[in-house]
Amino acid sequence: MPEGVALPPPSRHELLLRDAASLPELPGVYRYFDAEGSVLYVGKAINLRRRVSSYFQKNHGGTRIGHMVGKITRMETTVVRSEAEALLLENNLIKTLNPRYNILFRDDKSYPYLKMSGTGAAAGTASRGAAAFTRVSYYRGAVEKRHRYFGPYPSAWAVKEAILLMQKVFRLRTCEDTVFNNRTRPCLLYQIKRCSAPCVGHISAEAYAEDMTNAERFLRGDARQVMTDLESRMMAHAERLEFEKAAELRNQVSALSGVLHQQSVDNVSDRDVDILAVEVQGGRACVNLAMVRGGRHLGDRPYFPVHVEEAAGVSSGLDDDGSPEPAASGLGSQIIEAFLAQHYLSQPIPASLIVSDPINPELVKALSSQAGYRVSVVHQPREQRRVWLEMAQTNAKLQLARLLAEEGSQQARSRALAEALDLTLEDLDALRIECFDISHTAGEATQASCVVFHHHKMQSAEYRRYRIDDITPGDDYAAMRQVLLRRYAKVAEALAEAQRSGQLPAGTGRLPHLVLVDGGKGQVSMAREVFESLGLDLGLIVGVEKGEGRKVGLEELVFADGRDKVYLGKDSAALMLVAQIRDEAHRFAITGMRAQRAKTRLDGGQLEEIPGVGAKRRAKLLQRFGGVRGVASASAEDIATVDGISRELADSIYRALH
Repeated sequence: MPEGVALPPPSRHELLLRDAASLPELPGVYRYFDAEGSVLYVGKAINLRRRVSSYFQKNHGGTRIGHMVGKITRMETTVVRSEAEALLLENNLIKTLNPRYNILFRDDKSYPYLKMSGTGAAAGTASRGAAAFTRVSYYRGAVEKRHRYFGPYPSAWAVKEAILLMQKVFRLRTCEDTVFNNRTRPCLLYQIKRCSAPCVGHISAEAYAEDMTNAERFLRGDARQVMTDLESRMMAHAERLEFEKAAELRNQVSALSGVLHQQSVDNVSDRDVDILAVEVQGGRACVNLAMVRGGRHLGDRPYFPVHVEEAAGVSSGLDDDGSPEPAASGLGSQIIEAFLAQHYLSQPIPASLIVSDPINPELVKALSSQAGYRVSVVHQPREQRRVWLEMAQTNAKLQLARLLAEEGSQQARSRALAEALDLTLEDLDALRIECFDISHTAGEATQASCVVFHHHKMQSAEYRRYRIDDITPGDDYAAMRQVLLRRYAKVAEALAEAQRSGQLPAGTGRLPHLVLVDGGKGQVSMAREVFESLGLDLGLIVGVEKGEGRKVGLEELVFADGRDKVYLGKDSAALMLVAQIRDEAHRFAITGMRAQRAKTRLDGGQLEEIPGVGAKRRAKLLQRFGGVRGVASASAEDIATVDGISRELADSIYRALH
C-alpha cells in the first residue's frame, strides 16, 4: 500500500475476533452485549478462547446464532477454576441479567416441607412439656438444624395430605405449643382418632416417641418395614393377653395398609426421584417436574420458561471446537438442561433423575460435583419409572395447552380494551396498566395496593403495597391522593427533567398506558387533582364505578379528562379484563390490610389500650391464652385466674375486647 494512505479501521467483527483470540485457554463464563448495553447471551466454556472464537470464525448465515452474533458489540469474560464453578456462575448471571438468547426459568416460590419440631422425650423422662412431644406441621422457608424436614413437596396440598396421613396412621399432634401447654382436656382430634392426646397424658412420652420414629421411617420410604414391625408388636401384645394395646396396633396396621394400597407403591427401591418432561408448542414450552419422595409419588409442578423462541439453537450453541454440542440436536434437550442448571442451584437435587430428552453428560458431572454425591440421569426408563415419565409427559401437554388457551384469551381481552378506549399502541404486548385500591377496617390498618398488568398478564413481582399514615381514619380520598403522589411524583419529576435536558435519567420509572382506580367520580376527581399538580396526562386515568346494586358486569368506566361514562357490556372481553385487574388490586390490598391488622392485634395492640394492663400483665395474658384472640374468647372468670389480674380488671379487659 502506498505511503501516506491510512488503513481502514478494523470492523466490529474483526475487533471481537481479536478480543476472542486474546482470551486464556481456561474455563470461564462469557457475556455478549448489544449496542444499547443490553445482555444478549451468557454462556460457559471449558476453554474460553476456543469457545468464544468459534462464534466469530464461521459464517452462521441466517441461523439464530447468526442473528445474535450480528448484534454483538462487546463482550465480558470471567475465568473460574472448574466447569462446575462455570455452571454456577453462568446460571446466577442468567437469573440476574435476563439475557435475550438464554432460556430463562423465573424464580418460583420456595417449596413447602413437612416439619417435625421438638426434641422428643429422652428415655425415662417425666417431662410433659410441648418439646417432649414432636409436632407435625406445614413449613415453607429456610430449614433449621434443630428440626427435621421432609420434602420438598410440589405443593401445599401435598404437604397437607401427608400431615393428614400422619394423623390417621400415627396420631401425631399438630397443635401449637401454646395450645398444647394450656390444654386441660383432649381436643376434637382425639375424639375422631387423629391424635393420641399427649397434652393431657393419654400416651406416654416413650410410646409417642416410638410412633414418631415410625412416622419418620415411613416418610423416608420404609413403609413395608414399619408395617412388619407393627404386626410383630401386635402379636407380642396379644400373646401377653394385652388385648387393648394389641387392638391399638391392629388399627394402626389397618390404617397403614389402606394408605399403601391407595398409593400403590410398586417400586419402593426408588426412594427419591425427580421426573422431568418437556413439551414445546406454539413458541412456548412447559417443563413438568414430578416428585417421588420416600417411594411415594407426591405430585407435580409445571414451569414455563421465557425466551424459548429466541434461544432455540443458541442456548446449547457450539462446543469449544466449534462443533454442535452433544445435546444440541433438540430444543427439548436445551430446555431441560437450562432447567436442571437453574433450578437445582437453589433446591436440593435427588440422586436419581428421569428425563424425557437426553442431556449433556458434562452437565450431570457438574451437578454431581455441586451436590457432593453421584447424580444418575435416566433418559429411556423402564417399568415403574416409565409409567412415571409418561404421567409427567401427559401433564406437561395438558399444562401447556391450558397456558396457550389462557394467553390467547388474555391477548383478545387486551386488544378489546385497547379498541374500546382508543389506546394508540404500536405493540399490543407493551400495554401496561396499573390499578389502585384502598382497604381498611373502620379506618384501622389502612393500606393501598398497586397491581401491574403487562405483557397480557398480571406481573406479581411488580406489585406494591403502601401503608397509609397521617390521614383521617376511613378517608379513602385522602388515601388515594397519598398513594398516587408516592407512586408518580418521581416519575413526573424525571419526565420534566427529560423535557429540559432531552435525556431521561437512568433508572427512572415509567408511566403506564392506563391508570385504573377502584371507584367512581369521587376517586377519579382525586386522581385528577394529583395528576394536574404533577403535570401528567389526565387521559391516563380511568375509574371503575360499580353498577346498580353493585352487581358484577354492570360496572361503568369514568374518565378524568371529561369524556362521558362508558358501559362496555356484561359480556365484553374488555370489561372482563378490567374486572380481573380491579379484583386483583382488591385482593392484594385486603390481604395486606388483614396481615397488618393481625400483626397489630397479635402483638397485643388491643391490650395496650386497656388501662391497668402493662407489659408484664399483657405477656401473661398472651402466654396463657395463646394470643389476643384467645384472650377475647375467654370469659371474665377465666381471665381473672391469671396471676396479677383482679376480678375488676378482668371485667374491664372483657368489656374492652367485646
